[in-house]
Amino acid sequence: MDFAARFAALDAWLAEYQPVWRAKPFEHLQLPWEADWPALAAELRQLPLAHSEHLHNQPWQLQAAEPFATLAAQALQFSQLPDWSGDTPAELPELLSRHIPGRKWQQITRFAAGSLTRWQQPTRHWLDWCAGKGHLGRLLAWQTGQPLLCLEHDPQLNRAGSELSQRLGVTAEHCDADVLQPASWALLQPQHSVVALHACGELHLALLRQAAAQGCRQLALSPCCYNRISGPHYQPLSQAASHASLQLDTEDLRLPLQETVTAGQRVRRLRDTSMAWRLAFDLWQREARGSDSYLPTPSRPESALTLGFAAFCLDLAAHHQLQLPAPADWQQLEQRGWQRLQQVRGLELLRALFRRPLEIWLLLDRALFLQEQGYRVQLGTFCPSQLTPRNLLLLAERD
Repeated sequence: MDFAARFAALDAWLAEYQPVWRAKPFEHLQLPWEADWPALAAELRQLPLAHSEHLHNQPWQLQAAEPFATLAAQALQFSQLPDWSGDTPAELPELLSRHIPGRKWQQITRFAAGSLTRWQQPTRHWLDWCAGKGHLGRLLAWQTGQPLLCLEHDPQLNRAGSELSQRLGVTAEHCDADVLQPASWALLQPQHSVVALHACGELHLALLRQAAAQGCRQLALSPCCYNRISGPHYQPLSQAASHASLQLDTEDLRLPLQETVTAGQRVRRLRDTSMAWRLAFDLWQREARGSDSYLPTPSRPESALTLGFAAFCLDLAAHHQLQLPAPADWQQLEQRGWQRLQQVRGLELLRALFRRPLEIWLLLDRALFLQEQGYRVQLGTFCPSQLTPRNLLLLAERD
């Protein structure tokens, strides 16, 4: 895979369509692209809420007016990666998976299987970065019979992990370590095969920089929470990305994270009610203030919904220190909120086409950086998206 060529093509495509994927239907009554594609806009605004919800994780399946189909095909093409999710984990002792939720355990075993089978050199010593209790590192150490070093910030998790390692007879050291501090970076050694499953933002960026600086022999990473970085703007890792057309901020980095595993019916109902009420408040405040501008409305706890729609809106007004005249009809305002939620969900399907390509852009930046540092790099998916949408796996190995 020619990462540089693929990155350049993807960068040009994302830059060209910035007005499409940067515009947030939740915050704007009218989107910039609607004037150019009125037929598509009208079609998306009329989609039933349940249909939009069904298509949330596979927006490319929607049959809609152009240019939707063209953009969907391009997005799928840019998102193609080798599928390693067919790697089947070996039979494992029950103690390894005890107290781990089933979905998380499947992620761990698929990640381990995808890593072990694709490095060319044998492993020597595992290092689990942001290890928690060290479930991933302990599985790999148990399978290979090699020592393990776990770096974790929470001492309580380290103690629990150490007890589990001892019970399984795994040679493991669980260190209280802040991986954003130089003292932790000094623990990285050339013999280490470093693994990190769903390390957030700055935590996995630090891993990439420091593992390369210390010459670690192998690296397996599944990134998560790209928006959790130290500044308001994304600082590219690779030379290629530093000269890219695309310049990203933390709001842009939230887009790939908006794909979610389907929640239960009750959770979906509460989420939809909260969003519809927030959208209704947005209509109220715009009209009452005579200002067509969005006011950020923070998510409210579930208990806020039990007080009723009017109290919910008044609470948001108080949050913004606004004294607004009461609407003529609270029930009608609530209905308008639900109608707007239906339109927002439909319009979001176009923006959703760009979620995965933007995540691939970020992954390619990481891959190109490691290539520049002398690593041989592979990219693929380690599990089905139904287990976790964050299913990308970056494997790197020093020649």
